[in-house]
Amino acid sequence: MVSISLRSISKSYTPLAKVLHDISFEIREGEFLVIVGPSGCGKSTLLRMIAGLENITSGELFFDDKKMNDVLPKDRDVGMVFQNYALYPHLTVSENISFPLTLRKVEKAIVKKRVAEVSLMLQLEELLQRKPKELSGGQRQRVALGRAIARSPKCFLFDEPLSNLDAQLRNQMRSEILSLQKKVGATSIYVTHDQTEAMTMGDRIAVLNNGILQQVGTPKEVYHNPVNMFVSGFVGTPSINKIWGSVDNGRFISSGKEINISLKGFINEDAVICAFRPEDIIIDKDSALQAEIQSFEYIGHETLLYLRIGSESITVRTTDTDTYRRREKIGIKISPEKVLLFDKNENNVSHKSV
Repeated sequence: MVSISLRSISKSYTPLAKVLHDISFEIREGEFLVIVGPSGCGKSTLLRMIAGLENITSGELFFDDKKMNDVLPKDRDVGMVFQNYALYPHLTVSENISFPLTLRKVEKAIVKKRVAEVSLMLQLEELLQRKPKELSGGQRQRVALGRAIARSPKCFLFDEPLSNLDAQLRNQMRSEILSLQKKVGATSIYVTHDQTEAMTMGDRIAVLNNGILQQVGTPKEVYHNPVNMFVSGFVGTPSINKIWGSVDNGRFISSGKEINISLKGFINEDAVICAFRPEDIIIDKDSALQAEIQSFEYIGHETLLYLRIGSESITVRTTDTDTYRRREKIGIKISPEKVLLFDKNENNVSHKSV
């Protein structure tokens, strides 16, 4: 296992094409850290820089206390799993798994033993003589994992490894990857654009947007206390509700309607965004705050209601068994303690002092 430190890491392809800006955070020994963000935000580039496949324009990368900027990829002791599996089509499963060991001229007896251990761990022992074209997507991904595990690296790097799989297989492979990581104990960095993957897999999450690190924290911290509007909207499905408004004597006013949320500590005329999760809205027929149902989705264990308050649209997640109709008016309450407030620059100011 190894700890990894990124210190003011930046990447530019030209003076005008800077794709990563001053990235700094630590990955703890044995930690499973997920880097998440929209397509094109620089997360895969950052992973490739850690692997040594991309040069670092500025900043420093450390594995434990060793600076890695100029260390060749083969000498970094990382196992990388790619989105496209990157298997050798002419080699068998056994040969693909053993390839890194064969390349290092490891003794044949040790290679055979290691392949047997890894194939048993990944339930590939019946497939060792097959070629990649004879495997399903999930089996190919297991072989790619096996090849990375076989060389016992200090660190695993995963570059969107599940994006080519169907939804059911993705769920299964998430669980398998996590179980393997805990069993092997290697420090792991996992890149994805899927915030559900990030929330369910990561010990901690690093959120990127436009090459800028937005927040690093546990899934719970990032979900319940996002540092800015981007993080609050990117993490969570359905997305967080947000309503623009202003403060009038401690009351939140939007579209001429008062929403019963205490804004103690804010002065009049403060421009704020009031944000709240769909599950933090309570349906209450006696509430003075009325909303109109625009549409709804029944999902079995819950119902999603799409409502309109004045000119604002919000989403409610409810587990009740009531029957709803379009254009129906319902009363709602918003849990004040769950509300997040953002200023006009979209920074979280929910804990602003009086």
